[in-house]
Amino acid sequence: MTIGSIAAPPPGETADPVPARTPSLWRGLLRRPLGLGSAAFLLVLVVATACAPWLAPSDPGAQDLGNALSGPGAAHWLGTDRLGRDVLSRLLFGGQITLVSVVEAALVFTLLGVTLGLTAGFLGGWADRLIARLGDLLLALPGIIVLLMVLSVFPGNDLVTMIALGVLSCPTLLRVVRGQTMALRQELYVKAARLAGLTGPRIMWRHILPRLAGPIIVQVSLFAATAVLVQAALSFLGLSTPETEGPSWGNMVGSAAEVISRDGWLMVPTGGVLVLTVLALGLLGDAVRDLTVGRALAPPPRPNRRRPARSPAEPAEPEPEPDAPLLSVRDLTIAFPTTAGDVTVVRDVSFDVRAGEAFGIVGESGCGKTVTARSLVGLLADGGYVSAGSAVFDGRDLAGLSERDLRGIRGSRIGLVAQEPMSGLDPSFQVGGQLVEVIRRHDPMSRRAARARAVELLAMVHLPEPARVARRYPHELSGGMAQRVVIALALAGNPDLLIADEPTTALDVTVQVEILALLRELRARLGMAVILVTHDWGALADLCDRAMVMYAGEVVEQATVDDLYRTPRHPYTRGLLAANPHVAPVAAGLPAIPGSVPPPTRWPAGCHFQPRCALATAECAAGPIPLVAPAPDRVSRCIHIDELVAP
Repeated sequence: MTIGSIAAPPPGETADPVPARTPSLWRGLLRRPLGLGSAAFLLVLVVATACAPWLAPSDPGAQDLGNALSGPGAAHWLGTDRLGRDVLSRLLFGGQITLVSVVEAALVFTLLGVTLGLTAGFLGGWADRLIARLGDLLLALPGIIVLLMVLSVFPGNDLVTMIALGVLSCPTLLRVVRGQTMALRQELYVKAARLAGLTGPRIMWRHILPRLAGPIIVQVSLFAATAVLVQAALSFLGLSTPETEGPSWGNMVGSAAEVISRDGWLMVPTGGVLVLTVLALGLLGDAVRDLTVGRALAPPPRPNRRRPARSPAEPAEPEPEPDAPLLSVRDLTIAFPTTAGDVTVVRDVSFDVRAGEAFGIVGESGCGKTVTARSLVGLLADGGYVSAGSAVFDGRDLAGLSERDLRGIRGSRIGLVAQEPMSGLDPSFQVGGQLVEVIRRHDPMSRRAARARAVELLAMVHLPEPARVARRYPHELSGGMAQRVVIALALAGNPDLLIADEPTTALDVTVQVEILALLRELRARLGMAVILVTHDWGALADLCDRAMVMYAGEVVEQATVDDLYRTPRHPYTRGLLAANPHVAPVAAGLPAIPGSVPPPTRWPAGCHFQPRCALATAECAAGPIPLVAPAPDRVSRCIHIDELVAP
């Protein structure tokens, strides 16, 4: 095991994410006597060693051979060593060397562990693999032998030795930070920050690192305890800070060991300060660990960087055609990599959304609605990618844009309202602070102006007392209030298109009606287009002009909402409408479609709906079913359309 190694999750596992915000760390320490006592002892120790020139009763090198090995007394509170030197003075001055060495090692340990862990956990891919392999290599090195090699090249050099110790031990912190970052990057509020256009480094520094403060403090405190022992051991052996260069705790223990048969007292203060320091660091780490279960420590607000202006030499985007739709999706196909190969989850999806139009995507869970919507802003789950097709938004193909180009569109041109409002808000920050960050990201302005704009947005979504709401944390909001805040965040960049992914799922009926009314009002007021992802036909009818029905990764029907309700042209659409509880007869059983949506790996040949369809024939399984146009501005993927038309 490498020197300073601390228990950490294996490379292939992730640690549990740090949950929501809890009371102050220091306030919590006051309720834990051991943690408070440890922190107080370390504070006194640091102050005493730093002020050694003024607090020490005598020169640490002054000899009084007549009082050699004298016990504690008025002249020498902790006695003298074999040369008559004052033990208390030597402990104070020796602590400077030992503690400075520990700080040097801890800085290297923290900087490398946090930086590499955040980078590996957040970026993933080749960067994660490279950093993980580097950490495994460092952990495999024999720490004692490497330190001895360093000391043979740089004899007596404490700085180089402590840097080497920090480098050898940093993989333990790297693994902890990497594991928790991998878990936190899946949180919806992190994805919401990406959607808002924040850069990767900004998200890591502002939204992920604060939630790792507790685990980092724990690991650093435990490593510092190890570093104290390592520095003392090397000094005890005469390999670091020999006694001729001044006192250190390690060489003082060595001197006490030489005379322990004649005077056992000398080992008590010299060894005792080492034991107490290591014990205090360990207890402090345990206390912080207990307090930071469920903690997210927020750093002070930092100003946002201004978005760089377009270079004069950079070619302008081509102007879209005057009558072109705002969004035109053609043959969009999405796949995810698996151990058995890439699996297609959405196939050949096509639709248009015009400026100011409300377009719905409806279907059961597992049909590909959310995947289709999230692919438009590059927020597919790890490994997901657009394997074919295009999604042209205002003249630019979103499917072919780089991550950097997508950041310029997320939030400012396309906004997203996620299913779970609480998951889209960072629990570490006040609502107003999160709005200010997004506003200044898309429209550089003073912090005062951004705060006023944040309050204006909260008022726009009909939150009572918006100034007071801006000072609240997410856990202080109800579900409806949180959803309104998420909508305000999505509007902060003045988008032309708003994607509302099941915006009413987690809300009660009354709040659902209010949210739909709000979306309808905002659409009319701001002139923006809306894509509503839903399984609720009532919400679809309330908000949307046109809609498409998806089943098992395919579009099975697309028409105006009125036509879908009155004259469905696909058995799946008809089955969904029949199962609508709003139109089911009172006191009658709710009709249901038999079976369930098949996973992508079990899609049937031909029509994907045929195993559940009452009209299915052998012809339905003969081959792929094309989309046909039974009427202008509508399509259906069914060969039995005539049987669906009412007499």
